Amino acid sequence: MKSKNGRGTTDAYCVAKYGPKWVRTRTIVNSFAPKWNEQYTWDVYDPYTVITIGVFDNCHLQGGSNAVDSQDRRIGKVRIRLSTLNADWIYTLSYPLIVLEPNGVKKTGEIQLSVRFTCSSTWNLLQSYTQPLFPQMHYLLPLSVYQIESLRHQATHTLSSRLRRAEPPLQSEVVEYMLDVGSNVWSLRRGRANLERLLAAFNLLVEAWKWFDQIRKWKNPILTMAVHFLYSMLILFPDMMLPLVFLMCVVHGASRYRKRPRHPPHMDTKLSLVESVQSDDFDEEFDTFPTSKNEKVLKKRYDRLRSIAGRMMTIIGDLATQAERLNSMLSWRDPRATSLFMAFCLIACIAFYLVPWRLFALGFGFFGMRHPRFRISIPSMPQNFFKRLPARTDSMI
Repeated sequence: MKSKNGRGTTDAYCVAKYGPKWVRTRTIVNSFAPKWNEQYTWDVYDPYTVITIGVFDNCHLQGGSNAVDSQDRRIGKVRIRLSTLNADWIYTLSYPLIVLEPNGVKKTGEIQLSVRFTCSSTWNLLQSYTQPLFPQMHYLLPLSVYQIESLRHQATHTLSSRLRRAEPPLQSEVVEYMLDVGSNVWSLRRGRANLERLLAAFNLLVEAWKWFDQIRKWKNPILTMAVHFLYSMLILFPDMMLPLVFLMCVVHGASRYRKRPRHPPHMDTKLSLVESVQSDDFDEEFDTFPTSKNEKVLKKRYDRLRSIAGRMMTIIGDLATQAERLNSMLSWRDPRATSLFMAFCLIACIAFYLVPWRLFALGFGFFGMRHPRFRISIPSMPQNFFKRLPARTDSMI
């Protein structure tokens, strides 16, 4: 919001982008509740794509503050993925306009959109899900990360120059905001958000392990006995294993149909972790590249980055240690450990040849789900053996 005649005002306009086609609405002057009532259409080339709508405050009109030198201010934007829309449905919804500023997140308003996705052939729409995302040459001669970044920068510069000469013109800051320029710059907030997304993606495995842990601990004896019976049936009749797995996927998907999302997603402040971030993190995120801060601020941020990198280095080192222990089983780095492992493999080879595999599977499953009365709290023999295998940490300087 800018100042005009001693009071705040907004000269808002919208920009919509899908593929190579950009459109801009007219500017509604001096209004906090603008109504454009404009309609546009695009030819959809892939349902995986996204349409972006941004709202800006025109600061280049006569009477605005610093009309020549100022930039058009961001009010917010909305991304709508076309694959989340049902065909031939009309979605008339209000989307929140949220903008991230150096002093924090700010909700600047709402925009009401009416979106309709139509397709002439359902078969072609479903077939597009099986097609490659990029042309064939992209897979035969793939570009490196540096080449992609360079081409993206050149494309942004070329597009900004072309749209600046269009009528009505689009300023470079508008184009960069619509194209998410700078989204790959280091941000502690965005890194934490991506980590939360990664953990949430594995939430199903975590829930499955918690459920199995309750089975192992016999929290519900009836359910545990039922799992024992089901496991026995799967081992005795292995032909039913894969059909049962796919049937469970169908049942699980059908059970979640009634809880399916009814509306397209919008900007999520909780997912982006913008409400639980300190002001120094925002100041670092909006810093220029190269930086324009003084030495004291840079030293503080560098020390914090070193502590984060130190924890990451420890995790990577632990993963490398486990991988080296796995490789050292047959490398004779520890002659006694390799001899023991080879003897175990020889005994296992003879045992699996003489004893049906179903008995081994039943014994292994029942042993894993045995009653807590028959468990011990110390690590098992395989764990003790694996942790004693050598790694190359002793050779590190």
